[in-house]
Amino acid sequence: MAETKSAGEKLKEKLFVNDKNGWEGSSEAEKKVILKFNDGYIDFLNTSKTERECVKTAKELAEKNGFKPLEKFKKLKAGDKVYTINRGKNIMLAVIGTESLEKGLNVVGAHIDSPRLDLKPNPLYEDTGFAYFKTHYYGGIKKYQWVTIPLAIHGVVALKNGTTVEVKIGDESDDLTFVITDLLPHMARKQMERKLADGIEGEDLNVLLGSIPYNDEKVSDKVKLNVLKILNEKYGIVEKDFLSAELEIVPAFNAKSLGFDRSMVAGYGQDDKVCAYTSLMAILETELPKKTAICILVDKEEIGSVGNTGMEARTFETFVGELLYLTGEDKTPNIIGRTFSHSKMLSADVDGAFDPIYASASERRNASYFGMGVGLNKYTGARGKSGANDANAEYVAELRKLFDDNEVRFQISELGKVDEGGGGTIAYILANKGFDVIDCGTPVLSMHSPYEVTSKFDVYMSYKAYKVFME
Repeated sequence: MAETKSAGEKLKEKLFVNDKNGWEGSSEAEKKVILKFNDGYIDFLNTSKTERECVKTAKELAEKNGFKPLEKFKKLKAGDKVYTINRGKNIMLAVIGTESLEKGLNVVGAHIDSPRLDLKPNPLYEDTGFAYFKTHYYGGIKKYQWVTIPLAIHGVVALKNGTTVEVKIGDESDDLTFVITDLLPHMARKQMERKLADGIEGEDLNVLLGSIPYNDEKVSDKVKLNVLKILNEKYGIVEKDFLSAELEIVPAFNAKSLGFDRSMVAGYGQDDKVCAYTSLMAILETELPKKTAICILVDKEEIGSVGNTGMEARTFETFVGELLYLTGEDKTPNIIGRTFSHSKMLSADVDGAFDPIYASASERRNASYFGMGVGLNKYTGARGKSGANDANAEYVAELRKLFDDNEVRFQISELGKVDEGGGGTIAYILANKGFDVIDCGTPVLSMHSPYEVTSKFDVYMSYKAYKVFME
C-alpha cells in the first residue's frame, strides 16, 4: 500500500525549492549523451589553450557546419550562417532569423582568454649556466600555483617580412617540457614565513629553458646562444623577433575525465573555454531561429575586456551593422540602437562552485553546486554590487520559463560571501548598449588555477541552455 503524503509534505513540495543533483534524475541513455558531449569538450580544451587556437578551432568547426565568411555575402536571408574574425583573437558567428534584426537579437557571449604567463618583450637571458624566459602574468592568478608544473609555449612570432611563425611546443607526451623552479623546503624558512600571496614573486616566474652551453670559448652567454640556435633552426627567428611576438606560457598537461565515475572534467582554461565551447556547439546546431542568433567568442576579458580584440571594442557594433546592411534594414536612423534595445544576451561566463573544503568562503544558500545545472548570476560585481550588471526581474522570469519548459537544469547563485566574493564579466558592456543581460555559465572548482574542474552534467546543461536560448 502506497504511503499517502501529509498535507504539510504536499504544501512543502509545492512551495519550497526542490533542487536535487541532476545525475539522479538522468536515465542511462541521457548519461551516455552527456558523457559523449564532454568527450568533444575535452578534445577542444586540449587543442585550444590560447585565444588564437580557440578562434582557429571555431573557424574549422563553423565551416564544417555550413558557416561562411561574412565578406562572401552580398545579401543575407533567413537561415544564412555567417562568421567574422577579428585579428585572429575573436570570432563572431550568426544565424539569420526569420524576424527582422530590429526586433532583437539573441546573443550568447563567452571569452576565450584565460589566466596565464606571457613572455616579456625581451625575455631570454642566462644566469649561472641556465637559460630562462622572463614572464609577466596575465589575469588573476595565484603565483605559487605556477611553479614546479610542466609548462608549454604557445603563440606566434610576427616577423618583419610580414610572415607569422606559429609556436606550439611542450604539450606532447614524448615532447620536451618547461618548468618554473621553486626553493626546496630545507632552505625555504623565510619564504614560507611570507603571506601566501607573496610566497612567489612575480619577477621570479622565470621559465627554465636549457643548460647546455654553445661550444665556443670565444663567446659569452653560451647557454642563451645555444637556445637561440635551436630556436633559429626550428623557427627561423632571432632574438629581436621576440619584440613582435605573442608567446604564452600555459600548463602542458592535458584535460581529462576526473574521478572513478568520470563525472567531471579537469583541465586548464575552463574559465571560460567551457562556456565558449558550449555556446559554439549551440550555434553550430541552430538552423532557422525566429530571432537572429549570435555567438561571440571574445578576447581580453581577464584584464578588463580592453583593446581592439576585447568586448569594449566597436567590433560587435560593426558586425551587427554589416548584418543590418546585408539584410536591407539599415535605412532608418539609429537602427543599431533600436536593435540593441530589443535584444537579449546570456553572458556566458563561469561561476565559482561550492567547495566543501573551503566552505567558509561561500554562503551556502546562494552558492552554485556541482550537478545542479548551469548557473545564473543575476548580478556580479563586488561588495555593494560595484561594477555589476544586475538583470531585471522580468528577464530572469522569462529565462526561468524558457529553461523549465525545455528541461534545462539551472541554479541561481552569487559568487562568494558579501564583502568576500565578487567578480566581473562582459555582461555590463552589452547591458550598457541596451541589452537585457544575465550571466549564465558553468560552475567551476579551482577557478583561475592551472587545472580547473567542472561537472560534466553542468557542462551539458550549459550547452542545452544556450541552444534553447538561440533557437
